Amino acid sequence: MKLQEDSFIFHYDCPPSSENLMEVLSSFCGRVRKLAHNSSTNPLKVAFHGFPGGAEAFELMTKFCYDDGRTRVTPANTCLLYSVAQFMEMTDCASSSSSMNLLELTEKSLEGIPYWSWPELVTCLKQCQDLFPVANSSVTLGRVLDSLVGRITAVTDASPPGSSPESSALRLSCDTRSTISAKNGSHRAWWFEDLVILKPEMIERIVKSMIFQKVDHALVTRFLVHYLKSVISNVSSDKRKAAEVIIGLLYSLDGNSVSCKVLFDVLRISAPLKLGKCCQIKLESMIGNKFDQATLDNLLVPAPAGMNNLYDVNLILRFLKFFLRRKVGDSSTQLKQAGRLMDSYLAEVAPDSSLKPFKFLALATALPDEARDSHDAIYRAIDMYLEVHTQLSEEEKTKLFFAVNYEKLSSESCKHLARNAKFPSRTAIRALISQQTKLRSLLKETNQLKKLGRKRNQRKKDQFISDDEPVVLYAKKLDLSVENEKLKTQLQGMQWKVMELEKVCRKMQAEMEKAMNIKNSRMIISQSGSRSLPRLCS
Repeated sequence: MKLQEDSFIFHYDCPPSSENLMEVLSSFCGRVRKLAHNSSTNPLKVAFHGFPGGAEAFELMTKFCYDDGRTRVTPANTCLLYSVAQFMEMTDCASSSSSMNLLELTEKSLEGIPYWSWPELVTCLKQCQDLFPVANSSVTLGRVLDSLVGRITAVTDASPPGSSPESSALRLSCDTRSTISAKNGSHRAWWFEDLVILKPEMIERIVKSMIFQKVDHALVTRFLVHYLKSVISNVSSDKRKAAEVIIGLLYSLDGNSVSCKVLFDVLRISAPLKLGKCCQIKLESMIGNKFDQATLDNLLVPAPAGMNNLYDVNLILRFLKFFLRRKVGDSSTQLKQAGRLMDSYLAEVAPDSSLKPFKFLALATALPDEARDSHDAIYRAIDMYLEVHTQLSEEEKTKLFFAVNYEKLSSESCKHLARNAKFPSRTAIRALISQQTKLRSLLKETNQLKKLGRKRNQRKKDQFISDDEPVVLYAKKLDLSVENEKLKTQLQGMQWKVMELEKVCRKMQAEMEKAMNIKNSRMIISQSGSRSLPRLCS
């Protein structure tokens, strides 16, 4: 016999009368017996490729055969022997001393899985993962998984017959800690460390079984993150494979059970592993759906190798794409929160001297206009960006202001813009025109209120001219004195705002004229002569 990786080669050239390995195996293994019977060559050479379990399993099989089927089948070797019995067709009994063949013995042992201890279940799972794909299609793995997940979900685990007091006490203690951990949602469950030794493929089977058996998704999430962190710290493990499996499993869970913090932890861990495109999209879409729950520190992801930027702005733009796709039709609260978060992010990336103008503009315009009640933060970010990027052309500077809604700029920001030498003249003019429009709207609203007040006063006089009784009945429904006081207060407030805005406009116009005199080279001169500034407060 020769062993070549997972292949076994037999050379059968002994006399028929002598007892040899081939004869012993033939008495128990239907596969060997068929090969020997159908072959006419001598010496006989038999090769088994893909032998399940390797040398350890082959040794267990030969020991069973030489002991005339009297080898004890235990939880520690059941999985291996069951796979070998199926592979070698060990369905016959060689002697009367053995009442059952190896396949029957292992199947009987599998029936006792509910009574196996927790360490025996984990050991059997380790054997199953080494037997892929043989064990993957067998009933062994399914039975072990059902029992293992049942232990996890149970509040307490009663002591099974035949188990030692020590193991029973340990398992009861483990289950109690697991229950406490599941309730408070913050601690590591007792079984986490026992399962981190398994391969990603086996973890995938376990988690799918847990999902099928309705295990709390928050508990599953904590385990998956713990497993990923443990695998990353293991030098010999396949980190990329583990990360892709964990991300795929997180993607299948209820979105509310996976926090934004957890997703950014997974992103940080998996960033150097060069994940597959499909897996990367899944992770980015999960983060994008929760973009409004992120923090500024979460978004400050360093740029990958090959990019000159300090931060990975392309990643943030992809997050926003998924966020907008997911949040369409939802409450504006998430959109406003995302707008505040992006305002903070713009302030952080604006000083980056390597950030291109079109990328900065893409960040500033990624969210719709309704995401912000005020554009002061965008204006300040542009001001900071121009402070660093002094070599931009007038056209590039003007394009940056496409992100600004002048109607959402405060009067203070407009005043600052008017005297800011870094900005093109046309942007200051647009800001002043916007303020003029706001002032006119305010004046129009004030006039409407005045007209409404006059109509109400006229209605009051008409009611006093009529009979006394209707006046009394109407007065019970409407207190005119209170209404008039409210209207008077509103009018006074509006008039005060108009006066303040007129003062601001006059001051801004004077500052703008002064700034325009300094920037004679930038003034727009028509063929008929210079154009005067609009009268904002007329």
